[in-house]
Amino acid sequence: MDYGAPWDGLIGAFKYHGQIDLAAALSARLLEGLDPTARAWPQLVLPVPLADERLAERGYNQAWELARRVASRLHLPASALVLQRPLARAPQAGLGRAERRRNLQGAFAVAQPARVAGRRVVLVDDVLTTGATAAEATASLLAAGAAAVQVWALARTP
Repeated sequence: MDYGAPWDGLIGAFKYHGQIDLAAALSARLLEGLDPTARAWPQLVLPVPLADERLAERGYNQAWELARRVASRLHLPASALVLQRPLARAPQAGLGRAERRRNLQGAFAVAQPARVAGRRVVLVDDVLTTGATAAEATASLLAAGAAAVQVWALARTP
């Protein structure tokens, strides 16, 4: 879906205002956009991770709340520990495309490479803006041996 009204308000409430109860409805919406007949179905579901500092501030990772529900509905394994964001960086919101890319260089690490080696991985996020986060996380997963990476985002900025 486009990241616009009314979805931007709902996603904002979910992401920034502790309304985790929206995760079930939002993950169901994400699932509606999937093609169950796709040939290269993923083998592992991962969320875009938050840095520890941001996770402590928020109390939860909204991408994990989506990813674990999606994985459960699709009967796929999921983990919030495989892909990590060991260093806190400036928030991406408000940065331009080039600034986002620079801000994210080296931001992700694969803590459990054996979990992704040779597997088709799906990376779940709430909003895809410029694609910088997805690109950097995907590069880390591929470098760790993932066979392929798909990105499933709930919304995309138009």
